Amino acid sequence: MTRYETARRVGVPPESRPESALSALSRAARPKQWLKNVLVGAAPLAAGALFLPAVLGREALTFVALCLASSAGYLVNDVLDVAKDRVHPTKRRRPVASGALSPRLALVAAGTLAAAALTVGALVSVGVGLVLVLYLALTIGYSLGLKRLSVIDLGLVSAAFVLRAVAGGVAAPVPLTEWFLVVASFGALYVVAGKRYADVLQAEEGTGRSWAVVPYTVSYLRFVWSLAAAAAVVGYFVWSFDVGAVRGHSSVWAEVSVAPFVLAVLRYAATVDRGAAGSPEDVVLRDRGLQVLVLLWLVSFGIAADAVG
Repeated sequence: MTRYETARRVGVPPESRPESALSALSRAARPKQWLKNVLVGAAPLAAGALFLPAVLGREALTFVALCLASSAGYLVNDVLDVAKDRVHPTKRRRPVASGALSPRLALVAAGTLAAAALTVGALVSVGVGLVLVLYLALTIGYSLGLKRLSVIDLGLVSAAFVLRAVAGGVAAPVPLTEWFLVVASFGALYVVAGKRYADVLQAEEGTGRSWAVVPYTVSYLRFVWSLAAAAAVVGYFVWSFDVGAVRGHSSVWAEVSVAPFVLAVLRYAATVDRGAAGSPEDVVLRDRGLQVLVLLWLVSFGIAADAVG
């Protein structure tokens, strides 16, 4: 009789019954975090080319490749951090840390997913394949120990966000302007610093033990996410004012898009300030006000980008 059958017969609640390997593997892949990979559409959207049929197809494949690659990175990280995760208040529930998924199976799955990601990326273009190689190298290097380097770890996680956007630009292909990269880079740093801020607050308000790999202070992280938010907003302002001069077009929609962009940054900042931005994807999925602002920004930004595309 299997452990699951035994649990069912003795009336163990469903949530405490043994989890299948497939279910554990699916959970360890963290599909909810695939939401981050929609950044592949940022560069072609800014260039007014996202909805061209050929571009949309390449972007979809790049999105799939990044989902596979990011899941491979999560699995490797969970295996390398299994000892620490087992004493963490929330990470101990992860499949590898809880024992629902064996480290060996997790590594085999990670290798398979990484190979599949590179194959799909190479089908799009050699450039996308190279970006994926860099992304995998960065995420694995981070898990192997680079995350223990103060400030460097913030830069590496931010770079992973930026590489998603770069992959989308290379796939289209469209030019990656300096202001696009400025906004993407500081926007990513803003989100990452907000996540670290939540981790530190959780540690201070809970057991007092620092669960963060690098011991940042609350005041330092507040400075980082404030600086990053300001830089991203300034970069976006400059882009919006430049749009009117591009190819002789004049589009008020670029300036209009500044309002929902800044309000979305401020709305997210309120969540960061409460220490509730530990999972950025959850913030986006649950905050209806933020979703409305993002939708308004997408509409106005899309119209402005189409005018100069």
